[in-house]
Order: sequence, then structure tokens, then C-alpha cells
Amino acid sequence: MGQAHPSTPDERAQWAAILLAHHGDYGIVTQLSRQHHVSRPTLYAWRDQASQALLAHFSPSLEPQRPTPSARHILTLWVNHASERGIQAALRELLRHGISLQTITAVLHQAQQRAISSMHSHVPASTRALALDEIYANNRRGAYLNVVDVHSGAVWASEGPLPVDSDSWTLVLWSLQERGLRWQRVVMDDGAPMHAACREATPHVLVQLDQWHLWHTCAAVQARLERVLAKLEQQTSVVERQAARIASGQRARGRTAKTDTAAHATDLANAQRVAEGVCYLTQELRRLLAVVVVERDKLLSEVQRGDELDAVLDLLDEVAETSQPSQQAEVMRLARRIRAQLPKLLAFAPHVAQVQRDLASVLREEQQALVAWAYLRREVLEWTDDELLAALPAEWRGAARVLLATWADAVRVSSAVERWHSIMRPHLALRRALSGGMLALLAVWHNHRVFSRGVNKGLSPLHLSGMTDAPTDWLIALGYPPDEAVTPHAAPLALAA
Repeated sequence: MGQAHPSTPDERAQWAAILLAHHGDYGIVTQLSRQHHVSRPTLYAWRDQASQALLAHFSPSLEPQRPTPSARHILTLWVNHASERGIQAALRELLRHGISLQTITAVLHQAQQRAISSMHSHVPASTRALALDEIYANNRRGAYLNVVDVHSGAVWASEGPLPVDSDSWTLVLWSLQERGLRWQRVVMDDGAPMHAACREATPHVLVQLDQWHLWHTCAAVQARLERVLAKLEQQTSVVERQAARIASGQRARGRTAKTDTAAHATDLANAQRVAEGVCYLTQELRRLLAVVVVERDKLLSEVQRGDELDAVLDLLDEVAETSQPSQQAEVMRLARRIRAQLPKLLAFAPHVAQVQRDLASVLREEQQALVAWAYLRREVLEWTDDELLAALPAEWRGAARVLLATWADAVRVSSAVERWHSIMRPHLALRRALSGGMLALLAVWHNHRVFSRGVNKGLSPLHLSGMTDAPTDWLIALGYPPDEAVTPHAAPLALAA
């Protein structure tokens, strides 16, 4: 292993200076090597290091070019839940370039006006199915009324905060009609203002009630019934102890102590029967309200589906009549709600049943049932519709393709508008209120956003709505190309409030 030369840095710097000063003089390297006992290669290395250090010191330093903040930077940060001051701080940290709040506000205002114009001028040519719902902000004085495409998820209208009444909803629907949007059905919850607005603006359009709210109610009722059952189960040991005290000649503890174990066992068995009965009947109800209902080797017709639902509701009434008072009111309310909403919960069924009847001459009932069996299990089988069709006999495929398209097109829930609400909520939490321009800006971003995974990978909501020429960059759609920089209203490092 080589040994370091025992010289000091000052000595090495002095020798390197001599070598640089006498560069080209014959014998200078040999003389320093003999005088200070340093090898010639080491002296050469020190001379080269000193030469490079001098060149680096006297060469002009090249400052790296700092990117100038652009509207794209500001809008990208805004749509990712940054406030105006947050945008300012992020640009200062990331780009080492200050920008005033006045500039940020001006860019956002201009973008919002462009977004409003874009929302008013872009509608699909095809007839759509719409989901309607409202979302409240931090106070209950007004809500944001939203209209979202059921099948693509594109936002066609987002207005507010407005009063949640029929007039507000009617104006929203009329504005969509003026823009040229056409729809043949809507899905919503049982809110009276939305239903009144649909009757006023589009009385001929089919109204489908959202089934998700019914399942939520069923789950809440089931949870309450199970809590009653759990409470009775916990009381079993207490009742047994009280009965033992009575048997031993002691008094029961408590004002309303239960001491009859047989009566308690009867109550417990009745509560368990009610909970299990309601659970089974709501599961059967979910099966019968599905788009496709397979019964043995055939699909249920519209009449058969109605008969099965009537039987379920009759059984639910029987469960309510034989239940304890603590459970009876819950079950009766659930049965009344299902009966009242059933026609609109099944608004999709007549069209589906008609298509199935029309295809019966080409695809028999048992063959349609087989296609439906595979359709209901396509996720477990990990099949796409094309793969499902390829697995069928060739003579079935034409009719089966029509069936699959009809089933997929049926509308039962308004989950598309709920997904839009999940996008709005973080912005409402950050900004506490959203103006019309902010809503439009957020809607334009969402409509042009390309899905990165899933069956719609590479497509945006506008593409799925039939607008195949829509750009995949929402900022380009608003007129902000990638190389557009912002001219600050203040000095580069001015961070004025």
C-alpha cells in the first residue's frame, strides 16, 4: 500500500506554483524531486491539479437557467388543492422564482372565464343518460347542483351555491337544453325538488330512482335490528342471575328486572328470527332489482319479477307483524318505503324485458339465461365483453351482443355524480366555497382527464361521451400551451400579499 508524502499543503502549493511558473524549463522537475524526495509522477499530478484549480477559479460561472412560472404551473397547483398563497410558496421553492398574488389571481380569473366558455360550448351530439344530485358546503344555506353523465362520468353542469328547490333545478336543466344537451333518462334520489324540476323541464324523460339509497336504508335497518339482538344476548346472563336469586328466595335487583328466563328466550329467538328474516328478504330484494335476474334456466320476465317482488314485500309485512315493538316500526317503515319507490326503482326494467322478448326468436330463453349467467360472473371469470362473446357459439353472438349492450346501458344508480362529489369535497374543505368559475375550471379538468388504468385506460370522460376529438390536456383545451410563461406584475422576488 502506497504511503502519503509527508509534506504540508502549503509546501505542495509552493512546489506546484514553481512547476507552473517554470513550465517547459528543462530539469526543474528533476531538481525538485531530488531536493524534496518526491517522485516525478507525483509532482506532475500536483502540477495538473493546480492548473485545473486555477482554470476553474478564473472561468466565468454559468448560472443555471431558472424556468419562469407559467399559467400551467399555477393551474396545475390549483387543481391539486393548493391555495393562492400555497401556489406562491410552491413556485418560490420549486422554481426559485417569486410571483405576486396579484399575478396568480389574474391567471386564475382568466382561466375560470375560459372554463365557463368551454363548458357552455362543448356538448356531445349523442343522447345521454344523466345523474342528478346536490352537495352541501360548510353551511346549509345553499348547495352545489350537479349534472353528470351516467356512463362516461363527464360533468355537464355544476352550479352553486344555490337554494335546493325546484326553481333552481329547473333553471339548471333549462340551461343544459339551451346548450344543446339531449338526454332520454335521469337517475336521482327521492329529493322532491329534482323530481319537480324534471316534470317541469322534461316531462317525457324517464326518471329512474337511485337504488343505492335504498340499499343504504336497508343496511341501516339491519344494523339497528342486530343491535337489538345483541342487547338481548348480553342480557341473557343477567336474566339467569336474577332468576337464580328468585329461586333462592332473594329479591331481584333493579326496578324493572327481568327474571323469566323462558320469556327472555322467546324474545331472543323472536329478535333473531326478525333480523335473519329481514336480512334474507333484503338480499332477495337486491337480486330482484338487478338488471339481469336468472331463475333456473330462464330470465325472469317483467310480470314474473313483479310477482316475486310482491311476495318479498308480503313476507316483509309478516315479519313486521310478528316482531317486537322495538323492531316492528323499523321493518314497517322499510316495507312502506320499498312499496312507494318500487315503480321508479324498476324504471329500467320495461326496456330490458322488451329487448329480451324481441330476441327470443333468435336466442331462446335457456340460451339467454346462459349468456346472463356468464355476464353476471364476468368479473370472477376475468372476461371482457369481447372475450365473453368469443366463448359463445358463432350463431349466438349477434343477439348476445345486443343483450350485453342493453344490460350495460341500463341505469340503476347515480354513482357517477357521487364520484364527482368526491372530487369536489377536498376543494370545498380547502376553499370553503366555490364560485361558478372555480366549478367550471374543476369540471374542465375532470372532463379532459385521461384514465390511467382500467377498461377505459387512455380515454377521458369526453372521449367516452362520443367527443373523440377532445384534447387529452385540459390546459391546452383552455388555451395554455406548454411554453406559455406568465409576465409577473411585480419584481421577480416580490412576494407581496
